[in-house]
Amino acid sequence: MVDSRGSEPGRPSNSGSAVEEADWDAAERSAVAQGTLVAPGVDGPSGPIGSTMSSVGSGVESSVADLGAGRGPSWLDAWLKAHGQQIVAWRRHIHAHPELSRAEHETTAFLAERLSRAGLRPRILPVGTGLICDIGTARPGQRTVALRADIDALPLSENTGLPFSSTVDGVAHACGHDAHTAVALGAALALAAAPELPGRVRMVFQPAEEVMPGGALDVLASGALDDVDRIFGLHCDPRLSVGKIGTRVGPITSASDLLELRLTSPGGHTSRPHLTADLVHALGSVITGLPTLLSRRVDPRTGTVLTWGAVHAGEAPNAIPQDGVLSGTLRTSDRDTWAKLEPLVHELVHSLLSPLGVGFDLQHRRGVPPVVNDEESTALFQAGIAAAVGEDAVTSTPQSSGGEDFGWYLEHVPGSFARLGVHSGVGRVKDLHQPTFALDERSLFVGVRAMVHTALLSLQH
Repeated sequence: MVDSRGSEPGRPSNSGSAVEEADWDAAERSAVAQGTLVAPGVDGPSGPIGSTMSSVGSGVESSVADLGAGRGPSWLDAWLKAHGQQIVAWRRHIHAHPELSRAEHETTAFLAERLSRAGLRPRILPVGTGLICDIGTARPGQRTVALRADIDALPLSENTGLPFSSTVDGVAHACGHDAHTAVALGAALALAAAPELPGRVRMVFQPAEEVMPGGALDVLASGALDDVDRIFGLHCDPRLSVGKIGTRVGPITSASDLLELRLTSPGGHTSRPHLTADLVHALGSVITGLPTLLSRRVDPRTGTVLTWGAVHAGEAPNAIPQDGVLSGTLRTSDRDTWAKLEPLVHELVHSLLSPLGVGFDLQHRRGVPPVVNDEESTALFQAGIAAAVGEDAVTSTPQSSGGEDFGWYLEHVPGSFARLGVHSGVGRVKDLHQPTFALDERSLFVGVRAMVHTALLSLQH
């Protein structure tokens, strides 16, 4: 039998294998040779990569220590010692060349080239960006475990001062997807170097996480999860220190929908509101009334929250405008509640506005479901993290009100999503989705080790 690398199942290919590859390409050497590490909350550099090393590629220098070194397995220790700096170089290259959702063509090509170089067979998704790649073969009775990373960037301008800052105006990796991608690529190539795998690991490099309803739907539409038994994912968390990974059973993120309400009125003079439909008053009624009504119609234990983010109407203080728009987000941690919210919101908006005589058009854009981690998958993740970097690395994490399209995967297969600590432990937090977001690159090695150990454990359980 021949597996996805063109070799015997469970045995690494000897031609082009990542573990056999001794030389790096010029771009990776250059990326490692330049720049400094700046951890969140640290204004100055912590030293250039390679500054304490005799030769590029010979190991990981002290300022980017592999926090799980020596915990095994021996082949993983050997792979990270030989290729640890490549992981940093990959992350910096991706960081410097960010691409927006559904436009991740260069990132996809970068990943495909490095996976192919290792003798693997990446398959680009039908939408043209993102890819999947299998490592090993699932014989009858064996499992397939998926590891997912998102690869897209955000439409904002970076302001970190890093020497490998974004080279693309108005686009930046301010949510850590560059780190997610580098971690997953490292895990893939490390697993490809394993002497034997007791099943198959499927790497999912997913596009378009940052846009609703998310690129996870493209992955599912491709059939990539049809034969997957379990899936795992990590996301950077700048509020957790390096060496910690936050886990949680049950909802870890919320469903997130967008609401946009457009109102119309004949308009008129503010001295004669009784002769028209007072559009500004109607907007105010919805702004205050809809959240209140929802709080009385929805179980408060579901964490359902409506927050308005923008309102626009009128220009003159003595003129009732003819149109206005109100928009915001609606979030809930409960999957069943999420399914019922759209018709309920329409009912409540109608009840608020029908007595006021204004016309309205409500657009309820369904986003992503909550990420709900199952108990067994989370226990496997926790065990994998503990084996990778120690029991002290496992910590509980609160539920977030943010949205994450990983939730679509968990509608189809069991799995768990966790938070990777990326803060140096010194100074202020530089948060996600901010121009100043930065991370401590030691977290990359924690992530690789955690994903590899979790995959290995899950293949056996």
